[in-house]
Amino acid sequence: MLALAGTAFAQSVAFTFDDGPQLSETPRLTAQQRNQAILDTLARRKVQAALFVTAGHGANRPEGYALAKAWGQAGHVLGNHTMTHPDLHGAKVSLAQYQQEILDCDAIVRTLPGYQKWFRYTYLREGNTPEKRDGMRAFLRQQGYRNAYVSLDTSDWRFDDKLRAMLSKNPQAELAPLRQLYLAHVKQRALAYRALSQQLQGRDIAQVLLLHHNLVNALWLDDIIAQFTDMGWTITTPAAAFADPVYQLAPERAAPGQSLLLSMGRTMGLGKFPGGERLVDDGDYEMDLLKDPKLIDSRSTK
Repeated sequence: MLALAGTAFAQSVAFTFDDGPQLSETPRLTAQQRNQAILDTLARRKVQAALFVTAGHGANRPEGYALAKAWGQAGHVLGNHTMTHPDLHGAKVSLAQYQQEILDCDAIVRTLPGYQKWFRYTYLREGNTPEKRDGMRAFLRQQGYRNAYVSLDTSDWRFDDKLRAMLSKNPQAELAPLRQLYLAHVKQRALAYRALSQQLQGRDIAQVLLLHHNLVNALWLDDIIAQFTDMGWTITTPAAAFADPVYQLAPERAAPGQSLLLSMGRTMGLGKFPGGERLVDDGDYEMDLLKDPKLIDSRSTK
């Protein structure tokens, strides 16, 4: 069975960020400014988070290494998200190549303050063949790594793509509608995943939120944190969230991955459920609303 009995947890959420530190150029903020904006928000809100480092995005260079080091110095956890972010499900990506990506990233991340042997799968894909799935599980055990599961997945990257496109076209673009939709997107995902945890586990689990080290969160992370507190959720640490027994589970699917809750549901044969279709639409619902701003106020919170 997948469900674990245990002490009920008050609804809490831990903040984690993937793909950082990013040295790529974006409108409005430099790489250093984006990094500092996220760290300043976390400090102001007294949130301890985790950054899953994709070393090839910058941490393998002195300027990017300094940005990652700032996370550890600020008291945040640094984990492993591979060297170049390959897709384990890709036909041209072998198990051995993927494992080497982790080892190469580890050689950099382990020298940073805040280092933990936490690994997050790229694209949240854990292997689409028995060889890859089982080989990775054995490899992580041998290396002493934990699977840093996500339970509350978001498509913040889609909003970041749209934000950068809007600002590249017009640096003075009106961003309020996009901000409103981003907040609504995260809230819808949070409520849907909370309902799913209650359905599958019979209780509220400690949710692990996936965001990315990007411009949209450099600008609006404070709003996201405020929204969770306004909803009555408690902000916890990633380590405390992973202490929830649900994160001991390993769904026995042919191709496990995505949100742990979705993977559990599919393992248990869960069919359609309210809000479920929007957990996998990559923000299509909100992007469609953005095409007609008149619809945003009436439909974005649904």
